[in-house]
Amino acid sequence: MKPIEYDKPLKIDARPLWVIVMGRSLRYQLMTGLLLLTVIAFRLTPPEGLSVHGYHALVLFGVTIVLWVSGLLPIAVTAMLSMVMLPLTGILPAKQTYALFGNEAVFFILGAFILAAAMTGTGLSARLARAMLARFGRTPRRLALTVYLLAAGLSFCMSEHAVAAMLFPVVAEITDSLSLKAGKSNYSRLLYLSIAWGCIIGGIATFLGGARAPLAVQLLRENSGLEFSFMDWTLAAITIVVPLLLIGFLVLERFFPIDIANVESGLKLLNRKRLEIGKPGGNELITAIVMVLTIGAWMIFGRELGLANIALLATAVLFAFRVVSWEKIEEYVNWGIVLMYGGSIALASALEKTGAALWIVKKGLGAFTPSPFIVIAVISFVAIILTECISHAAVVAILMPIGLGLAQGIGIDPKIMTLAIALLAGLAYCLPMGTPATAIVYGSGHLSSREIIVPGAVIMSISWLLFLASVFFVWPLIGLTL
Repeated sequence: MKPIEYDKPLKIDARPLWVIVMGRSLRYQLMTGLLLLTVIAFRLTPPEGLSVHGYHALVLFGVTIVLWVSGLLPIAVTAMLSMVMLPLTGILPAKQTYALFGNEAVFFILGAFILAAAMTGTGLSARLARAMLARFGRTPRRLALTVYLLAAGLSFCMSEHAVAAMLFPVVAEITDSLSLKAGKSNYSRLLYLSIAWGCIIGGIATFLGGARAPLAVQLLRENSGLEFSFMDWTLAAITIVVPLLLIGFLVLERFFPIDIANVESGLKLLNRKRLEIGKPGGNELITAIVMVLTIGAWMIFGRELGLANIALLATAVLFAFRVVSWEKIEEYVNWGIVLMYGGSIALASALEKTGAALWIVKKGLGAFTPSPFIVIAVISFVAIILTECISHAAVVAILMPIGLGLAQGIGIDPKIMTLAIALLAGLAYCLPMGTPATAIVYGSGHLSSREIIVPGAVIMSISWLLFLASVFFVWPLIGLTL
């Protein structure tokens, strides 16, 4: 009988059985240990000055942070679990808890997802990208700059993650046509990192670039009754975004000097692709008109009509003209983010209503009373570091209750605190886990970890310093004073 042949030799694990079992069940051990610690913590006597409900809210907040950072459960599942525990532990009534899931921010981001899906699904965004690159990318430097600014500009009006996913194949077409080899071409590194940095920087400019801004604004409204209009947010953010876009591209050029003479073959490919897809179809034109009118309505009537109402009316128009179908929308909408919103807002509301957030601030400050500027500097630094490791929205959910408590305790404008957390929580440049935009370009194979981390650390430092300069010198001119 002929012996069985294997492509790879069999490997026998010679470790003791108990070691193998322990290693493979580590996740369950950690979850069991966390559950036991939570039960013990819930049964302890609350510290002085903190109510029982406030103490339980604080314990639940701590467990949620551990689960978010460790990844033991998906981030949306963790948020839903924390929401369920609020009424089960008596921290908040069930009716009040679940009512928070129906807040405006949830429906605004749902509408934004649907609008972005229409732009991508109809081919409007890809057509715009190819047209812009073919029109303005006549030289290697101009082509890279166009990729960079196009990524930033599109991230003003749709999720930065969707923009990165859309531009990636377009840039891949260009690098292939130019015969740029992975790991050997500075220009390919420049093109791919231009996508990531453009999306990251542009994504903080408006409410549409990511989930964190609507979440932060909703938490601000729940806590203080204050809010940002679409224009107010953009005006504050643009003071950082514009100089950061300029400096960011100069930093990229410094790290990745252009090493090709021309991009003629890439332009020929782009023009051929444009000819292949033909003239814009009816769905593309309808989507373009709806997007322009929606953004205009947000800017002009956002405060009176409500951002979510405008977004949902726009999506109703798209469905009425059959530009999108519900089956297609389900492929694009990130339901995990939508679910996380409700849980995060409910948990943050519990910390505020039970007095837990204010208690943390008082205990943390003690006799030490730092200046408002130092507080803003520290919490923004924590936000920009933390966002490299966990979801942007999770950073906002973790820091906003504490930050707003600090603002109340020290007398800082809560709107400045909101910006300090939400803007910096969107600037994750260094690690692929920090944002899908970086993960997508890292997957190209044209960039090593070091080639992302080192320039990322430089632009991250510059971003933080630019933010502090805006807080101190620019924002007082638009009515945002410490």
